[in-house]
Amino acid sequence: MALQNRVNPKGELHAVSSRGLFMGNKGRLHNQNKEIIRKQATNGWVICALSHKGIKRELMSESYTELFFLDEATALSAGHRPCSDCLRDKFTDFKKRWVDVNNNENTNITTMAEINKFNQKERYNRGEKVTFKENAQNLPSGTFIEIEQNFYLIWQGLKYLWSFDGYKGKSVIKSEEVTVLTPRSFVNVLASGYIPEVHNSIEAVPI
Repeated sequence: MALQNRVNPKGELHAVSSRGLFMGNKGRLHNQNKEIIRKQATNGWVICALSHKGIKRELMSESYTELFFLDEATALSAGHRPCSDCLRDKFTDFKKRWVDVNNNENTNITTMAEINKFNQKERYNRGEKVTFKENAQNLPSGTFIEIEQNFYLIWQGLKYLWSFDGYKGKSVIKSEEVTVLTPRSFVNVLASGYIPEVHNSIEAVPI
């Protein structure tokens, strides 16, 4: 039976068999029966490689709840950022861009602890996913949006319908106001040129 640890672009956890390209965590979310009992346990939400240094773990053991994402873009949408250990190069690139594009005359955020604290306000408000509105044509590649309860990845001038198994369809991006799922500061990072890894199913999606 599948564990409830597959994450959609809205950050919701589901029990499905599809694993995806990346894992990650936001602390221990489960009880001794491997049931999800909380939405988060830390503000350091990370994206990790599926394998690293040959380490093998029992899923949902004592320390944290292993979460799985279709791809990096999905994980970013859910509010996670690259791990400083197993995704060191991505972490370094992401952090530098975040600092460069999200500070202004009123803020001077430089450490990952400060970034995590800032990002927490972009993730949840009273237990609900934080979103914002924007014209779809103004959003950079790698951003996730929601239209009529469907999730779409904006990628190279088109939008792709998301599923746990991969991308299922693509269509042109219209000039319309949409609900943006990817945190605003992460959208700024994507707009600066950060390129997340996306699932290879996107290459074979029919229009």
